[in-house]
Amino acid sequence: MASQAPATPRSMAQVHPAAVRKPTRAPFPLGRVLAYGVLLVGAVLALVPFFYTVSVSLMNLTEATAGRWLPATPQWGNYTQAWNEANFSLYFWNSVRITLITVAGELVFCTLAAYAFARMAFPGKGFMFATLLSTLMLPEAVTWVPNFITVSWLGRVGPIPWINNWPALTIPFMAGAFGIFLLRQFFQQIPNELWDSAQIDGAGHLRFLVRIILPLSKAAVMTLALFGFIGAWNSLAWPMLVTTTPDWRPISYGLLAFLDEAGSFFHLQMAGSVITMAPILLLYFFTQRTFIEGIATSGLKG
Repeated sequence: MASQAPATPRSMAQVHPAAVRKPTRAPFPLGRVLAYGVLLVGAVLALVPFFYTVSVSLMNLTEATAGRWLPATPQWGNYTQAWNEANFSLYFWNSVRITLITVAGELVFCTLAAYAFARMAFPGKGFMFATLLSTLMLPEAVTWVPNFITVSWLGRVGPIPWINNWPALTIPFMAGAFGIFLLRQFFQQIPNELWDSAQIDGAGHLRFLVRIILPLSKAAVMTLALFGFIGAWNSLAWPMLVTTTPDWRPISYGLLAFLDEAGSFFHLQMAGSVITMAPILLLYFFTQRTFIEGIATSGLKG
């Protein structure tokens, strides 16, 4: 068998030019660059005030008033001094109690209400849920007067006083519309086949909620707990309205009072601010993964 002759330079030159293509360059990702640029600017705007607060809290008075950005020697004693002078031990304990009671009640009542809206059929369900969502449009200050009248009346007719006590600080926030909406969105994504299987095993709504729905909804429940913790810990205006003594006033009020007392001691003011926000930062540090998962899987993502 005759072997095929090798291609000559002339035959290679006769190849059609379209067969030889130059490698195409990928288009410049302008949209991605702009998106990352906007995110970078937002991150800087969010981190710079936090960094400055922590930095000043570790300075002495001379460095803090001189406008420096970094302390020469960290003054860790500023936190102890601020804690003692502001009586943060009392206010911190008050905030812990208020937050735990509020979050526990919110988890119970929001879970039950969200399950009813997501998995049960009853007359007026759509209208009631729409009315509930409409309350999200109301400014918080609009509800202060009716809520104050309500808790004052309940304190007079009930067995325990509400004003200057934990009921007025916690019970009005145990069934927030946002928490119910958040859990409902997640509960609706659970397949109906699980409910059919639970019924075959003789389970009712409560058992189905506790044994199946809640274990599958840990991310959403943790997200609600984190939001509830932040709201209760940072609350200031409402506690000042329903309390007149420091017995149940939270740490946010203690910080406000300390800012007035500290006066020109700028470094101590910043140290008090760091103490106030430290529990929220620690909680988010340990739950950020669950928090992001809950937001991404509950219908609230953009």
